Amino acid sequence: MPVFKLPLSGDVVQSINPITSFFSPTGGQFGLVNITVGQSSAPEVEKDLLSDVGSYGKQIGQIADALLVVIEHLDALGDGALGDDEAVAAFKELMHSVATVKERHNRKACRPRRR
Repeated sequence: MPVFKLPLSGDVVQSINPITSFFSPTGGQFGLVNITVGQSSAPEVEKDLLSDVGSYGKQIGQIADALLVVIEHLDALGDGALGDDEAVAAFKELMHSVATVKERHNRKACRPRRR
């Protein structure tokens, strides 16, 4: 009888080393799935920043909150310089969306006063 294989169902080969534990670190990482995001010129600095300061999300969130304060302050001056800027409008929409998700999870959120 001929061998029948579905698409993408080729042979699977996996090496198992019985000497090492399933959860042993490989390359300084633990876990079943380890994700490396890009290259860094200073990986030790990035590792310390993520463990000691905050995640990328926290860092970007604080920058976005500060930028929103600056935009709101400039809007309050009333010269209208930012009013028609598409990037500012897109940023405010983004901040509204972020605030909606944060509030859904009972987290503090900075929401723009006006769109």
